Formats: sequence, C-alpha cells, structure tokens
Amino acid sequence: MTAFAPQNSYSKEELIACGKGQLFGPGNARLPLPNMLMVDRIVEINKTGGKFHKGEIIAELDISPDLWFFGCHFESDPVMPGCLGLDAMWQLVGFYLGWTGAPGRGRALGCGEVKFSGQVLPTHKKITYHIHMKRVMNSKLVLGIADAEMSVDGRKIYEGNGLRVGLFTSTDDF
Repeated sequence: MTAFAPQNSYSKEELIACGKGQLFGPGNARLPLPNMLMVDRIVEINKTGGKFHKGEIIAELDISPDLWFFGCHFESDPVMPGCLGLDAMWQLVGFYLGWTGAPGRGRALGCGEVKFSGQVLPTHKKITYHIHMKRVMNSKLVLGIADAEMSVDGRKIYEGNGLRVGLFTSTDDF
C-alpha cells in the first residue's frame, strides 16, 4: 500500500478501496462496502468550503430500480429507507475525518436534528449529499460535527444538523 495522498474527488472504485482499508491504512477510517455503501462517488471534498468554511463534501449516489432496498422496503410500495440517507451522511463525515489524516475507526455518535421532507423512489435518478463541516477536533479526541443535506434529482428532501462522528483507535470499549 502506498502512503495516502488526499485528492479532491473519489471514484466508486476508490471508495470501495477505502472500505477494504486500502485508502487510509490499517486501523483507520473505512467506508462500508456495498450494499451498505450509500455513495457512488465524491465529486468534491475540501477543507475550506461549506457554509461554515471548515470543509465540505459533495457526493452522489445513482438510483436504479434494482437497488437492494427497493425490493424489501416496502413490498408494492418501494421507497429508500430514510435511515440509509442519514447513514450516508454519517459515512461521509467519517470519510472526511480520515481524509484529513486523523487516525482511528469511525463510529456515528448521533445528531441534533433530522428532517425528512420527501422520499427516494425507484423512478428517481440521482441523490446528492452536501456535507458542511462545522467543527473538526483532532487531538486525543477525534470528532467531526457537520450539517448536511440530501437532495434527489435536485430537490432537497433530508436535512441532518449536528451530525457527529468520532474516530477511535480502540473500539473495544465503545
């Protein structure tokens, strides 16, 4: 494995490599692997953007009627579970922490507020996630706090405020 060199975008193959521990190194942040990986690409990641100017991620997921969750949630009324959109936003906050070079394995720690104002159906084409980092702590405690939006086909349908993710070098006592 070569040393990690931050990029400002990532392909699906690179995100899967992250899930296999090949991006940030052993024992460090990983994304889940498919089917739980809820992102197809990161189109922008930086340390100065977003509405708080402390970093942002813009990522996308392509929608197709054969995505796994449409077949089981709900029968004859397929819809993407809202928790998967929320999880995607946590996934991206954890990825951001690993991207900054912070050590440890990621764990979602909660959020302040979640609002759903729409749904994802098999007829939709693309989800866009926009993560706005509010605070990044990288000392004994590695913690990222962010606000995020999820849009489907250009319409904002989910908001998550105060999303918290930590990185831990030992998860035995977590």
